[in-house]
Amino acid sequence: MGLFGFTMEITSSVSAVRMFNAAVLDGHKLAPKLMPALVVSSLILEGDGGVGTIKQINFTEASQFSFIKERVDVLNKEHLEYKVTVIEGGHIGKKVEWVTNHIKVDSTDNGGCVYKLCCEYKTLSGIEYTEEEVHRAKNGIIVMVKAIEAYLVENPDC
Repeated sequence: MGLFGFTMEITSSVSAVRMFNAAVLDGHKLAPKLMPALVVSSLILEGDGGVGTIKQINFTEASQFSFIKERVDVLNKEHLEYKVTVIEGGHIGKKVEWVTNHIKVDSTDNGGCVYKLCCEYKTLSGIEYTEEEVHRAKNGIIVMVKAIEAYLVENPDC
């Protein structure tokens, strides 16, 4: 078993607070609306959205897997920081033991933001992720963030 991961940064013209609120706090509501070709539904199974909350995201047939369940480990609204652990679905038990996603949204001098993501995986014995798999994961994140950005630009009151 080994640790594997990647980090990425995506710049946006949207303010950090608006991006954080849309991507993190309202993400379970917006994902099916903004990405219907990929996300069927997203819901809170347990909790109030804070630390300890369990969320489930259900995907269309266009995805590699049908769902993921994730647990909120960190939610810091003041510092615009969020961390979840995927606890079921996805590649859990097939390729990885666990997956964490750590999001931090920072303001930029021009009023926009930088959406920072650090994904970390503990792979099962003998499993390695290919460059193509990493590229596909990164592209999916970019598509999500840019969809949220477009929505927020089109809806300035949100």
